[in-house]
Amino acid sequence: MSEKEGRVPPGGALAHRVPDLGALELLLAVARLGSLGAAARELGITQPAASSRVRSMERQLGVALVDRSPRGSRLTDAGALVTDWARRIVEAAEAFDVGAQALRDRRDSRLRVTASMTIAEYLLPGWLLALRAQRPDTAVSLHAGNSTVVAERLLADQADLGFVEGVSVPAGLDSAVIAHDRLVVVTAPAHPWARRSRPLKSAELAATPLILREEGSGTRQVLDAALGGLARPLIELSSTTAVKAAAVSGAGPAVLSELAVGEELATRRLVLIPVEGVTLARDLRAVWPTGHRPVGPARELLSLTRG
Repeated sequence: MSEKEGRVPPGGALAHRVPDLGALELLLAVARLGSLGAAARELGITQPAASSRVRSMERQLGVALVDRSPRGSRLTDAGALVTDWARRIVEAAEAFDVGAQALRDRRDSRLRVTASMTIAEYLLPGWLLALRAQRPDTAVSLHAGNSTVVAERLLADQADLGFVEGVSVPAGLDSAVIAHDRLVVVTAPAHPWARRSRPLKSAELAATPLILREEGSGTRQVLDAALGGLARPLIELSSTTAVKAAAVSGAGPAVLSELAVGEELATRRLVLIPVEGVTLARDLRAVWPTGHRPVGPARELLSLTRG
């Protein structure tokens, strides 16, 4: 056999030569308790399983570790030496576990959320209240902006989880659909459209100046896609609340999420205008950087959005 053929592959070689932590913990328990059966009970395994684990460790190391007799189990000289080494490895593993837990605690102590305006205003408050009930010690910060801003903050590691309303997933992000929504056309009751007996044609909607969200917002993206980019802004505003207030004041027709106008429609401060020939449905999505699935509080929040 050549030197190359006899060489142990470097990947995983140490793992094949060194017993795992469970076996080393068993050996330490045998040394402390003087009985393989007592060690098995302490570790919550059967005595046959403990015996099998010791034999496997002896084969792996190539030396006898434990002398078994009716009076109990005694470490061999080699076993005593291996036990000293095992103690150091287990202590190092315990320190590793404490450090990893500290990292998890630090991660779980805060959650940075970024969301486009409609989700931030009308859905996230309920989700965050539910999360607080599960994680009262997690500090949550929320940054609201349009879908473009959400993507920028996630890609700059300024947020742990985001929510968007656009027609597509921003580049560099993975996503999951969490809800469905539709845009509706609304006006103040005094607007001529409020007295129409027939639905509005899509061409008429495209030809009419509208109160709109700014470019880059999910609402604007959906409307532009539905009208082939022909939507005409009368006023561009950077929040759903501002668009709604302008429509209520009679400034002109507006296109808003159905989630945002329920109260105003119920009290007749706004009137729903049926439109035919255009689809304004959209998916609401949770988003995160590609390949970095949410963990900790972010994962729990994502789960709550689907409840």
